[in-house]
Amino acid sequence: LMMLGDKVSATEAERIGMIYKVIADENFAEDSFAIAHTLSQMPTKGLAYTKLALNISLDNSFADQLHKEDELQYKAAHTADYREGVNAFLEKRAPSFKGE
Repeated sequence: LMMLGDKVSATEAERIGMIYKVIADENFAEDSFAIAHTLSQMPTKGLAYTKLALNISLDNSFADQLHKEDELQYKAAHTADYREGVNAFLEKRAPSFKGE
């Protein structure tokens, strides 16, 4: 793809994992809000750390990236949301994340 510039349909992009999901035009707003709602129920600090790790991976060596991801894992494991996730799992209930 990168070398030859081949065009890829949305369906093919979804199949090969290039995009998350194909959404029909008529369902775009509804499906987009559903995805946003799902994300809003997740541990937002953990999501932010994941996004940061992905963004900095473009400039880091492999060793530097592993070190940074180790740091981010440590930070994530010391959040209130992490504790809530573990407790919810142990108590067999849905977690209630607060972004803390």
